[in-house]
Amino acid sequence: MEAWKHSPLSPVELHSDVIEYAKQKLDFFIRTSDSFDKFDFCEPSFVTGNCLEISPDCSQYDRVYCGAGVQKEHEEYMKNLLKVGGILVMPLEEKLTKITRTGPSAWETKKILAVSFAPLIQPCHSESGKSRLVQLPPVAVRSLQDLARIAIRGTIKKIIHQETVSKNGNGLKNTPRFKRRRVRRRRMETIVFLDKEVFASRISNPSDDNSCEDLEEERREEEEKTPPETKPDPPVNFLRQKVLSLPLPDPLKYYLLYYREK
Repeated sequence: MEAWKHSPLSPVELHSDVIEYAKQKLDFFIRTSDSFDKFDFCEPSFVTGNCLEISPDCSQYDRVYCGAGVQKEHEEYMKNLLKVGGILVMPLEEKLTKITRTGPSAWETKKILAVSFAPLIQPCHSESGKSRLVQLPPVAVRSLQDLARIAIRGTIKKIIHQETVSKNGNGLKNTPRFKRRRVRRRRMETIVFLDKEVFASRISNPSDDNSCEDLEEERREEEEKTPPETKPDPPVNFLRQKVLSLPLPDPLKYYLLYYREK
């Protein structure tokens, strides 16, 4: 979908208390998670209602996932929520099923694995006998202010990436030289047979004299290889640092940061 339009992400949930909890977690994620600045994020618009009562004139989607078992009689209904090229994943007849819409009336179905899901709750009709249609958010044109924020953040991310590449070169580190592993020599015990008597004697190995020195050298090498215990550096939000360093009024800086706390 074009960048100047909202790409609708519309989770449909039957229970309103679950919607409220999801909104709280989303707000906490936007305010506190650094991942929000690392990746492009499409903020979802939660909708309360039954997914089997979605209005037929709603927009079709690129991706649809259903987290409850879909009855066979609702398979076509779910498939019609997709655009051509879209993918639907849902539990169908005890199988997690992936359905791709390859044309206006053509589908490709793949059974992924056996699963067990609670079934979808059937719609409750009103007193008049009609179902309550669920209206999904329409595709909307972004405001110029929002588009400017997206463009500025995207440009800053590119600058950060270029600076990182320039600082680290091509990203290839010097390959460490192969070091032959020192073989620890073991003492040899030899038994000598003299006629009918057995005479046990230890025959010294010329390398025995150096075994203590070898062990001591190995110990020193291991100590040198073992890095000192240090705490890892805290992650740095480079996008936030760049925005805060811009010669702009503070309200505009915080708008570019979506008023995030960190």
